[in-house]
Amino acid sequence: MRCPFCGNLDTQVKDSRPSEDGAAIRRRRSCPQCGGRFTTFERVQLRELMVLKRSGRRLPFERQKLERSISIALRKRPVDADRVDQMISGIVRQLESLGETEIKSSVIGEMVMKALKGVDEIAFVRYASVYRDFRETQDFADFLASEGLSEEG
Repeated sequence: MRCPFCGNLDTQVKDSRPSEDGAAIRRRRSCPQCGGRFTTFERVQLRELMVLKRSGRRLPFERQKLERSISIALRKRPVDADRVDQMISGIVRQLESLGETEIKSSVIGEMVMKALKGVDEIAFVRYASVYRDFRETQDFADFLASEGLSEEG
């Protein structure tokens, strides 16, 4: 594993243990060259997933993109980081268990919306506003009504 600080290829594992949800191995590493310490996570990947975008493009599935979009929706919301990681791992496991190597981006978007709705309604609406491309305030009102959410605080 390359050191993120100095680029040295020879880093040492100091400690390994399962992550909170048991879906990954957390490894504490150190670099003998610069003394830097960092953490890596090792996860099981059942199959190589491809995302079929609306435009027809095919891209490799990247967990980091999923994490980024969910963290944007959850920004400044009172949701525990472990709960977010469990939600992301759950979505990835669902995708892998579909038995398909190519997954439409809309399927991923719907899974994210369902997961966010169960975690934080504000984050759910934030994500939906981008995912469903809301243009006007009426789009929000229509969406909230269709989801059975109150428009009033």
